[in-house]
Amino acid sequence: MRTIDGVPVPVPTPVSRPYWDALRQHRIEIQYSPSTDAWVFYPRILAPGSLADDLEWREIEGSGVLSTYTISTRPTAPPWKDVVPQYLAIVQWDQGPRICTELVDVEDPTALTVGMAVLPVFVDVGDDVTLLKYRPAV
Repeated sequence: MRTIDGVPVPVPTPVSRPYWDALRQHRIEIQYSPSTDAWVFYPRILAPGSLADDLEWREIEGSGVLSTYTISTRPTAPPWKDVVPQYLAIVQWDQGPRICTELVDVEDPTALTVGMAVLPVFVDVGDDVTLLKYRPAV
């Protein structure tokens, strides 16, 4: 496990490296399968359902809707002891797949609602890792 300032950070694999490289450039790239006409996330070698080997990396805007969320008022693990509340969320991209993420820039937690529009926020951690988080669109 790799950490930056005591917080675990992702370690790219050969399959996921294009995703993480795009995030470092403040862009979002996910896989698309032309044979199934479907967007795919998390990164993998074969398209789910068909096992087609035609996955391509394509850029998306990253906008979406809040599919579900929880507000953690207690640290979820020791590395996040100073980060409360934590707004953990699943965002459904406009292109279809969902991503587990964290909400930031939440001014009024009571205004969070399932189905609300959210926008991507690129959070640079250290020199070589960028995390994808989301904020309310309004």
